[in-house]
Amino acid sequence: MSVGKQKQFQFQSQSQSQSPSSSPPMLSSLQGSLLTLAILTLLSFTYFSLHSLHPSSPSPATATTYISSSSSAADDEQFSDIYHSPEVFRLNFAEMEAKFKVYIYPDGDANTFYQTPRKLTGKYASEGYFFQNIRESHFRTDDPDQAHLFFIPISCHKMRGKGTSYDNMTIIVRDYVESLISKYPYWNRTLGADHFFVTCHDVGVRATEGLPLLVKNSIRVVCSPSYDVGFIPHKDVALPQVLQPFALPAGGNDVENRTTLGFWAGHRNSKIRVILARVWENDTELYILNNRINRAEGNLLYQKKFYETKFCICPGGSQVNSARPTDSIHYGCIPVILSNYYDLPFNDILDWRKFAVILREKDVYQLKQILKDIPYSEFLTLHKNLVKVQPHFQWNAPPVKYDAFHMVMYDLWLRHHVIKY
Repeated sequence: MSVGKQKQFQFQSQSQSQSPSSSPPMLSSLQGSLLTLAILTLLSFTYFSLHSLHPSSPSPATATTYISSSSSAADDEQFSDIYHSPEVFRLNFAEMEAKFKVYIYPDGDANTFYQTPRKLTGKYASEGYFFQNIRESHFRTDDPDQAHLFFIPISCHKMRGKGTSYDNMTIIVRDYVESLISKYPYWNRTLGADHFFVTCHDVGVRATEGLPLLVKNSIRVVCSPSYDVGFIPHKDVALPQVLQPFALPAGGNDVENRTTLGFWAGHRNSKIRVILARVWENDTELYILNNRINRAEGNLLYQKKFYETKFCICPGGSQVNSARPTDSIHYGCIPVILSNYYDLPFNDILDWRKFAVILREKDVYQLKQILKDIPYSEFLTLHKNLVKVQPHFQWNAPPVKYDAFHMVMYDLWLRHHVIKY
């Protein structure tokens, strides 16, 4: 036998000659220690992970901007069913409120085309509210060196109100932006990637086509997010078209009053609307009209119909967008988006399928059966979530936390992160 094997045999013999009753307790003790250590390690890791996500005692400097864990229960109830990532939204939103700064170019004659839209009412009110809100918000800075983004205050809506032709609008916008490019150094740092403009009328999109760099590089916040006019989802922002002031109060928590299955009334100014009216206008469960409800038949009948309906049909018109989705949300009627493409407002933040029904245009022929096949329990959940998102589609003056203005700003905040200069 070799020396190595002899020593190994002697070691094993000595081990086996020890009391057999002492080995199992030692093994059990070692296993118990390892188990205890593993549990403590797991608990420590869990504590520090949760602690990093939910700071329990924010400093005085951040107490007003970061949402603390003490309010998380209420926030979870409010947001858990409507966001793609509720926790990410809360933390990023808080960071936006604390840091985000926007510089507004002061150039331009406020009495002619720039700075102030014509009014804060009507279906293009979103443009006017944004112009007013950005000026009175804490996001505005007078120091361009502190700015994350630069706002080009072009009001094409105001140009339209003055009867300016499309060709002249294009020239005015081009000359105005080119004057900013020559006067300031900021555009040239990124070729306009950290600049944005806002328009809720399709003329605003057309008026900017005379300056390709503005369309290609800058962030377009528009109510007409049509891909056929160059809308780029990861760069541009879909502005909600909100018809304010609303004629009637917000609906919600009133499902027992909603006895009509589906509702739509409007102009047949698109192919899908023509098909919708032709197929369903004589149906007894879907209330489909091939025109607007005549005001002579009664006061606010169109708006009141939203209160009575479970699902409100939202087909695209002359543009892919309309005010119907936001009308439906306000009045508590679940929107049925009937479109082959529509970059819905805030859809990178909100999970629209949690409070709306998303269909393609080909589904119009099976529309009634699709709606009837939705279980009542699912309808109740959609309606409950719809009430939760209502504040996001409401403009206020001055702006209110989580309202439409703040959601647009949050979308802009997300996009500023990808800009390199």
